[in-house]
Formats: sequence, C-alpha cells, structure tokens
Amino acid sequence: MIAEEAQRGAGQVTSMGTAIEARELVRDFGKVRAVDHVSFTVEAREIFGFLGPNGAGKTTTIRMLTTLLEPTSGSVLIGGFDARHQPYQARRQIGLVPEESNVYTELSAWDNLMFSARLYRVPGRERDRRAQELLDLFDLKEKRDVKAQDFSKGMRRRLAIAMALIHRPAILFLDEPTSGLDVRSARTIKEIVRGLSAEGTTVFLTTHQIEEANQRCDRVAIISRGKIAAIDTPERLKRTAESVQAVEIAFDRGGPQMDGILRRLPGVTDVARLGDKWRLYTPDPPALLPLLFEFAQQRGLKLLTLNTLGPSLEDVFLRLTGQKVGELAESGDGEPSGRGPRGRGGMHNG
Repeated sequence: MIAEEAQRGAGQVTSMGTAIEARELVRDFGKVRAVDHVSFTVEAREIFGFLGPNGAGKTTTIRMLTTLLEPTSGSVLIGGFDARHQPYQARRQIGLVPEESNVYTELSAWDNLMFSARLYRVPGRERDRRAQELLDLFDLKEKRDVKAQDFSKGMRRRLAIAMALIHRPAILFLDEPTSGLDVRSARTIKEIVRGLSAEGTTVFLTTHQIEEANQRCDRVAIISRGKIAAIDTPERLKRTAESVQAVEIAFDRGGPQMDGILRRLPGVTDVARLGDKWRLYTPDPPALLPLLFEFAQQRGLKLLTLNTLGPSLEDVFLRLTGQKVGELAESGDGEPSGRGPRGRGGMHNG
C-alpha cells in the first residue's frame, strides 16, 4: 500500500517510464576526476544494482543522483525533473537511506517518523496515518514509543527505511542496506525491498555484496575508475565472462605450498584459496579434471570436493575492475567528506 501510494504521491514516474537518467556526469575534486562522463538510465519499478570497489566513483555518483552534490558537468533527471534546476521537485521523488544511520537515537521510533514527515513537508493530517502504516509494515508497532538508542542495528535499519518512505517517494536509494546485519535482519530487509519493488517503487541499490546484487537486481551497473564498465542483467553479464570458468577442489590435507603447485598445472590461469578449498580458473574445466585426479594420486591425496563452476557475477566484477568486492563499507571515492543538510546523510526539501 505504501509503495502503491508512492507513485501517486510523486506523480511523475509511471510504471513504464524512466525513473533516473544520468547524462554525461562528471565530478572533479581539484585535479582528481572522481566521476568521468557517466551515463545510464534506471527504469521505473526496477531494482537497479550499483557496484564498484573503493575509490571507483560510486559514492560520488550517488550523491549527485540524490542532489547532495552538484556535478562539475552533465545532468541528472529524477522522475523527469532536472536535479540541478528543479531540486525541490526532484527531491520529492526520492527516499534516501544512507549507509551511515540517519536515525536520531535520542528520539523514539514515532518521533523519528514525525521528524522525517515534517522534513518532507507531509501534510499534518497525513502524518499519523502514514507513520502507523510504516510501523506495521516494518514490524515496529510495539517499539513506537521506545527510543532508537535501545534498538538493534537491524531495527534501526528498518526504521531508517520507514523514515525514507514517509513521503511516499517513487524512487528509493539504499546504500548497503544489509551491511553488518545479522542473517535474520538482512533477510527481513531483503523481503521488504522485494515487496516495495513488486508494488511499484523503483529501488537503486548500492552494495558490496555481489551475491545480493545477483539475486535481487533486475540490472546491475559496475563502475570502475570513475567510468561505467558494464550495465546489464546479472545473467547477461555472467555470459560475457564465459571464459572465466573454474574447478573447485578440496583435499584431505594440504599447505600453503599447494597454491604454487596447482598454479603450474597445464590450463590453470589463476588459483584462489577459499577456506579449505582451492578454486582453479581455467578456460577448459573438462581438460583439467584428469590432471587433478592424477595430481592427487601421485601425492596420495584424497579428493573431498570436486566441482566445476561457470562464471559468476563476482568473476565479471573481478575481470572488469581487478578487485573483489568485500562486505565492508567503502570509505569514500576520494572526494571531501560531507553530509547532507540534516547532518546525518539526509536531504532537505527547502
């Protein structure tokens, strides 16, 4: 219900329209170019993933999309509104949940929602009804009058998303929504995001967790060194890296020297140690299998695990950026630190 009313309240992003359009975005910080002519569109109702390593330009791009930072050149359209020349109208389309919590811990859940409602200029007669709906949706009804300082991290995250939805935005920006959460809280957030998307909200998801993007997103953009390296569905991106195949193997024993020995096997292009397993990258997994059986037999090793793996979204990311994405939050993109007008990463509609 909240998401359905979001589109009516925003009034611009239709079910078949374009929610976000970035045109040749450039952002310089002195002599450093953090974002270099970035262009892409996000369609209404999409869950759009935005991936990139630290320093890639991801955070800078998000800040420009959400009107927190003006581009050096280029433009952003949010629900058809120019973010630079029509900032108020653009901000009315947006709900923003930054990675750093924007929940006021000294306030109760209800007071946080009321604060956000006033900030977004929700009419007084609507505030109570919307806040109550959101408390029900996010399973915070019994915590209505409890100060957020007594909330778990997962509860604060749910409250932060509720605060971002209080004005019924058509587009929800989520920055690392499940980072640092326990499994149950992360699952709850993912289910809520899926429900919002199904009801019509456009979701722009920034994440370091490639598997989350693979499972949740309709399309994924990968940014590297300030440029868009690829945009497509997760499955199509994986097909572009079909040569990145692997064999995963585990022996009953082994040591650090095993990496170097396995790397010298014919057809192996790279080796990665993953816990008690080794992942051997090769363009021809079937040809490698008999060599591994022979390798184990010669050294008296017992094979515990042997699997052939097709390319993953992580492999695509690694190929395009030369890095792996961890689950830690990024520290920034080289731009000066700064927060929104609320002081906690939020936006103001003035």
